[in-house]
Amino acid sequence: MERFEGVIEQADGGGAYVAVPPSVIAALGGGARIPVLARFDGIDYQGSIVAMGAGPCLGMLKSIRAKLGKGPGDSVTVTLRRETAPRAVDVPEDLAAALTAAGARSAFDALSHTKRREAVESVTAAKKPETRARRIAQLLARLG
Repeated sequence: MERFEGVIEQADGGGAYVAVPPSVIAALGGGARIPVLARFDGIDYQGSIVAMGAGPCLGMLKSIRAKLGKGPGDSVTVTLRRETAPRAVDVPEDLAAALTAAGARSAFDALSHTKRREAVESVTAAKKPETRARRIAQLLARLG
C-alpha cells in the first residue's frame, strides 16, 4: 500500500484530480492506466490512475470532495493499492432481464467498468418506477 500527501487540482472542463508522484507509480508497478483502490483522507474510492496533461493523476469525485469539505488547492492524504481483482458491477434484475431480452447484454458487458457502473447508478437512482423504466429504455437505445 502506498501513501502520499497530495494537492487537489482543478481539471480543465471541471472535475478535480490529485497528481500521483513517480515513486508511487513505480511502487504500484507502472503502466499507462493503473486500476487502484484508493482512500482520500479516510474515504474509499475505486478508480484508475491515468496519464493527463499534468502526468499520472487520480480523479477525485465531487461527492468525495464535498464529504471532506475540500476543493482545489487543499491538501489530502492519499492511500493507494493496485487493484488486481476483476472489476464487477452488480446489475439489478430488471436491468439484466431487459438487456437479455433486447440482445444487448454483450454490448453492455463490453463497456468499460466506469460506463457500466454509471449506467447501473442511473437506473438505481431513479425514485419512480416510470423513471427507472425510461432510463433502462434509454440505455438499451444507446447500446443499439
